[in-house]
Amino acid sequence: MKYVKLAEVFDEIEATSKRLEMTDLLVKLIKDTPRDEISKVVYLLQGKLYPDYLGVELGIAEKLLIKAVAEIAGKSENLVDGDFKKSGDLGLTVEKLLQRKSQATLVKRPLTVSSVYDTFDKIAHAAGSGSVDLKIRLLRSLLNDASPLEGKFIARMAVGKLRLGVADMTVLDALAIAYGGDKSAREPLERAYNLSSDLGYVASVVAKDGLAGVEKFKITVGRPIRPMLCERLPSAREILEKLGGTGAAEYKYDGLRVQAHITSKEVHLFSRRLENITDQFPDVARLLKKTIKAKEAIVEGECIAVDIHTGDMLPFQVISQRRGRKHEIEKMAEEIPVTIFLFDVLYLNGKDQTLTPYLERRKQLLKIIEPSEHVKVAEQVEARDPDRLEQLMDEAVASGCEGLVVKNTSEQSVYQAGARGWLWIKYKRSYKAEVQDTFDLVPIGAFAGRGRRAGSYGALLMAVYNPKEEAFETLCKLGSGFKDEDLLNLPKMMQPYLIKQKHPRVNSLMQPDFWFVPSMVLEVAADEITLSPMHTCGWGLIRPRSGLALRFPRFTGNWRKDKGPEDATTSQESVEMYRKQLKQIEAEA
Repeated sequence: MKYVKLAEVFDEIEATSKRLEMTDLLVKLIKDTPRDEISKVVYLLQGKLYPDYLGVELGIAEKLLIKAVAEIAGKSENLVDGDFKKSGDLGLTVEKLLQRKSQATLVKRPLTVSSVYDTFDKIAHAAGSGSVDLKIRLLRSLLNDASPLEGKFIARMAVGKLRLGVADMTVLDALAIAYGGDKSAREPLERAYNLSSDLGYVASVVAKDGLAGVEKFKITVGRPIRPMLCERLPSAREILEKLGGTGAAEYKYDGLRVQAHITSKEVHLFSRRLENITDQFPDVARLLKKTIKAKEAIVEGECIAVDIHTGDMLPFQVISQRRGRKHEIEKMAEEIPVTIFLFDVLYLNGKDQTLTPYLERRKQLLKIIEPSEHVKVAEQVEARDPDRLEQLMDEAVASGCEGLVVKNTSEQSVYQAGARGWLWIKYKRSYKAEVQDTFDLVPIGAFAGRGRRAGSYGALLMAVYNPKEEAFETLCKLGSGFKDEDLLNLPKMMQPYLIKQKHPRVNSLMQPDFWFVPSMVLEVAADEITLSPMHTCGWGLIRPRSGLALRFPRFTGNWRKDKGPEDATTSQESVEMYRKQLKQIEAEA
């Protein structure tokens, strides 16, 4: 398959603001792709070479790409860098320079999807002495044969800024239509993806073996399972009513969610975002290998930082200091020791446990653990009465927890990999007040700053996530709570996500000065939730032609790097919190 064909589709996807058009483009691309190249095409669509959990990155700095481009175009590095600073997009700079070059020389050989992918793969794995020179030579070989359009997307891919914003679920829709006839075929594809966390692998299996092959997918130790997520409700009574009168209340620890894959030989740890964090927490890996008595197991838990002097649990911000470190790992493990509280088992000695009811999974978990000072099972009590649930809440908060996760105990209480549903419901102390809880919101646009903020952004347009529509809905403009240095850095920080028009997955009535691909998550506090004719969160659910908005929103200073955009506060959660406010007002009237 010629790479120019893929670049043309990328260009069409970038130009559209309509999700159906994007899906149609993907369906045609998938149908036109040879089966043995479908996984490469899907990875390249995502701007990657492998699934995230393998941690393979291209590692190409912008300066390295500028050097390669300058050599190919016969220009100085200063000239290339100057054009880049004007455009803010190395892809556009490369496209323009190659346009001039192509007027004088012919492309030597047509690039193919496989040749581009394989060259990037060599770049990603180049290491040791001479690796920088090798990367430049490989980049030059690609750009020398690239057309201007191909060069634009090769450049963006190289520096990790492809910026297409194609959602995983949109790719699954396209695969379902291409290989199953319509979107109804998405269910087995989605389950396969949830069990493997590898969209390219799913695509290759359905291309080769059809839906029958996908339906045979099994859990594999070493491939992370996409985590099950919680809904939330504001009161104990509502939670128990939703769960049919009975719920298993587990303490909600304020830490780092970890999925551990354990065999007799090794342990792999994955974060909530499916990053392999084993090297960052070698102490946890050693502890689990020692305390889990099973040949093979996949368990989930929450890693909590512990005060070395008092043994008290510390907030998430403390354990986050151990994330992303490459040096003095063992020293940090001593300075910030952790305890992992396990709460689920997803796979045990060759058997998939995700379809087993929750209480049975809990029993299996208790059987295979030998608790120790730093490996424990999450506290859990069954509750049938709201007052009892309130009491458990008080006990959890007194123990240093955020609150409770109340779980369904019926025969239907399976582990819904990759889904957010009502089988698990969060109940945090702050929900009991008006809006003392914070919101995890996604910036989808920005407004140009004025006066003291001239040259920066005056405010960000923030959105919640609607999982049903797979869309981001606006909730507020955010301009308070930022430090001066935050404001100065915002344009540079958001530059990789800057796009020309509204993203297809964004639902907004407002027209900011800049649009972003939904990518980052910020924690936001507010005084009140109000009705709004300008924001689309919960549109029409409370009042016709009205959505919800935050009154006096402010940035808490917490960049939620542990969360992806789809992990943001949902529109339904916002609606439920608003309804809670109404009940409080009525009670006080």
